[in-house]
Amino acid sequence: MTYPVPDTQVETLYEIKKSKFIAYAAYADSREAAMALLAKVKSRYPDARHHCWAYLIGSPKQPLLLAMDDDGEPSGTAGKPILNVLQHKNVGDVMVIVTRYFGGIKLGAGGLVRAYSAAAQHAMSQLPTKQEVNLSEVKLNVDFKHEQFVRHLVQHNGGEVRECQYAQHVSMCVGVPTDGVDEFELQTAAIRIDVSS
Repeated sequence: MTYPVPDTQVETLYEIKKSKFIAYAAYADSREAAMALLAKVKSRYPDARHHCWAYLIGSPKQPLLLAMDDDGEPSGTAGKPILNVLQHKNVGDVMVIVTRYFGGIKLGAGGLVRAYSAAAQHAMSQLPTKQEVNLSEVKLNVDFKHEQFVRHLVQHNGGEVRECQYAQHVSMCVGVPTDGVDEFELQTAAIRIDVSS
């Protein structure tokens, strides 16, 4: 399954009624990675009042994990609006943190929801993405004369050669896009060496 993921990280600034909302969006493929990003942002802005966040891990159509946090803002006014933006952007493995510096003018619950939504939206609209491809591991043994052909096939299919060992034949460990494994198996069936005998 392929889906867009962040290609890099972005940071944007949204200001309303003297309050500053600094939105940071980046790639996170696990809760640990997301929490590491949060720690990084907190250390960059240690004097900020709030670091509200949400993440969506896995495919945007069928996420493996979703989480959010209001970080002291009134319940439902920060994390939920950020998560709502993520759920409508068709980007997977993404974390958005919105850091708030209070400007002295209260925004009210509705104003906070709009401000956190706008900050997250702004960051996501500027976030470059790339296609995430899930690779499955395939092991095969081939004659030396077929190694280059296999390398070409793997590259052509958007995979990677992970390991090669040379003996009487070449033992290869390759990563092939999961949805193309059957096709790859068919393409290499005729040149594989059975070493079980």
